Amino acid sequence: MGKAKRERVLSDSEAKAVARNLRVSPQKLNLVAQMIRGKKVDTALADLEFSKKRIAKDVRKCVMSAVANAENNHGLDVNDLIVSEAYVGKNLVIRRFHARGRGRMSAIQKPFAQLTVVVKQKADEASAKETE
Repeated sequence: MGKAKRERVLSDSEAKAVARNLRVSPQKLNLVAQMIRGKKVDTALADLEFSKKRIAKDVRKCVMSAVANAENNHGLDVNDLIVSEAYVGKNLVIRRFHARGRGRMSAIQKPFAQLTVVVKQKADEASAKETE
């Protein structure tokens, strides 16, 4: 006897991907996450491709992973996907020490963050009207 299967948190038209242990502060990562929230997936990937932010490459990989999850695991159409949620969480913080004057030390914090991207299949207006 195995464990009971965990219930699915997302709806059937959604898929998600999580990128953990990204070596950037959550505040800086949130700037990139804001840039893609609510956009179509192909537009978001194009924006991330040409962004000057260093972490944009890792965010792009996470979005592509969410799209692959939607296509392969849930059978969603890639052309109708939008980035419905992109949120950032804190992860571990590495603490280092820096030598200062008069034999003292000061702390340096090196934060890590995690990114969760949820893509959703946009419902067509024509199919929504047919069901009414």
